Amino acid sequence: MITGYSVATLVVFVISIGFVIYPVSIPTPRRIPRIPINLTTAPIIAIAILWAAQCLDPTVIRDGIVGTDGVKPYNILILFFSLAYMAITLDITGILQSAAFWVSNKGGSNGWKLYTYFYIMLTLLSIMLGNDPVILSGTAFLIYYTKVAELNHISWLMSEFAAANTASMVLFVGNPTNVVICEGFNVNNAAFTAYTILPFIACSVFCFLALGGQYHSKKYVPRKLNHAADLDARSVLLDPIGACVGSFMLASALILCLVVSFFGIDVWKISLPFAVAKFIYDVAWDHYRFVRQLPMLGRGQKGPEENGMQLDDVMLQDAQTISDNKSRHRQSAPPLPTTDKANSDPDSNRTFINRSPQPLSKTYVALWRSKGIALHKRLHAHFPTFFTALPRLPFALVPFAFAQFILIEALSHQGWIDVFATWLLRATHGDMYRTIWLIGVLGVILCNVSGTNIGATILLTKVVNAASPMLSDQTFRAAAIALAVASNIGAVSFTFSASLAGLLWRGILKQKGIIVSQATFAYWNALPLVVMTVVGLSVVCAEMAVLY
Repeated sequence: MITGYSVATLVVFVISIGFVIYPVSIPTPRRIPRIPINLTTAPIIAIAILWAAQCLDPTVIRDGIVGTDGVKPYNILILFFSLAYMAITLDITGILQSAAFWVSNKGGSNGWKLYTYFYIMLTLLSIMLGNDPVILSGTAFLIYYTKVAELNHISWLMSEFAAANTASMVLFVGNPTNVVICEGFNVNNAAFTAYTILPFIACSVFCFLALGGQYHSKKYVPRKLNHAADLDARSVLLDPIGACVGSFMLASALILCLVVSFFGIDVWKISLPFAVAKFIYDVAWDHYRFVRQLPMLGRGQKGPEENGMQLDDVMLQDAQTISDNKSRHRQSAPPLPTTDKANSDPDSNRTFINRSPQPLSKTYVALWRSKGIALHKRLHAHFPTFFTALPRLPFALVPFAFAQFILIEALSHQGWIDVFATWLLRATHGDMYRTIWLIGVLGVILCNVSGTNIGATILLTKVVNAASPMLSDQTFRAAAIALAVASNIGAVSFTFSASLAGLLWRGILKQKGIIVSQATFAYWNALPLVVMTVVGLSVVCAEMAVLY
């Protein structure tokens, strides 16, 4: 029964999603940081408001954290972070940049050949590593490559974004949404890949054709590139031994996770020990190189931070050999907060130039701050792998994911999930094909308007589970696969906040001085998204028709 509390819960939920899509910051008095209301804080504030208004109670919060209906949030996050750490530390070795250089050499001076090779490479890497590590490394490479080769960056970057997010539907670990679906619909991890491999192939092929149609002009992908010299792929492979060990451990973890899923074992119990073992290896290997004074990060003992450069920029500096007659000066990246310049901000200068004596407490704060910076620099020089990987881990996912689970649990507590399930049954009448198209299209739309594809997947998983008593087993399974396709291609969408990868992608571009507006992002994604939605869901329908 819908009550005033139910309406209030839904309104607060919708408002929190609005702030996720369009974050704001509240002005505060001087010397107090502005208060952000964004992806991380908006859902938490919404929970606090609903708790204060007695729209939810501690039991709902507990259920949102521990999980209900077979969905275990902690299982999902531990699994995702374990594999993310292994993938990111593998990327730090330079293996992805080395692969990009190798592909560039194979493509030669043929523009479309190189464009196709990059698309295939990014697709294959995203299948194995997931979209986030590929977005991190691939975006930095393509930005620099397109600048040096004088290419229009938008066609290459949009292709990379589409390839990485489409390929993440293949393995259950490719995207957090896949893990939610496997948990919520009780889909075996290996079976998940068997169901999604054909929709993925169809989506990937037709997405490339749509991109080719959009960028057929020489303005976007020239027929001939001014490619004067080959790139040395080995020069950017900063840690060959670490690359071999990391590849072996990541591949072993993925294979074991697939195997143990047949025996009903939580896969985080496999991925977490592998991540811990990888962490121990990283620390031990960095310590060994530090003590023996072996080169670290490929540029001597102290790493690239001493020059104020980011790791990606150091790994790409040899790309200046692309053209002998087009040498350019690189734009140096902003200094990392661990450099000496971090101590020269205006606030620290006031300690010395202000005529009035500063309070003793501020002096202690400045002292401890300088000690903390110095300690971080020493640790970063000693253990560069871990301290480079640490800030790359998607920590914003933790409060956001738990908050989304709690808010959707609150909607269920107030009766909204049952209402949505009733609407689903009325719209589809339990028909399998109607359910595929409705869940698939809704999934794509909700990725844009429900606070990333994670929020959309959690919500629709709850709704379909609530309607499951009135659905056949075939329809229930078909809904799961349709949602898997929608939650991944839905990231190639109209808003950056449709996925965490989109927010990460935009942040990297902004850091490198490239501004892609929301309208531009939506314009270039429109055709690939429509094509992939139609093709992907059609293949799901064909699969279900053959199987059932």
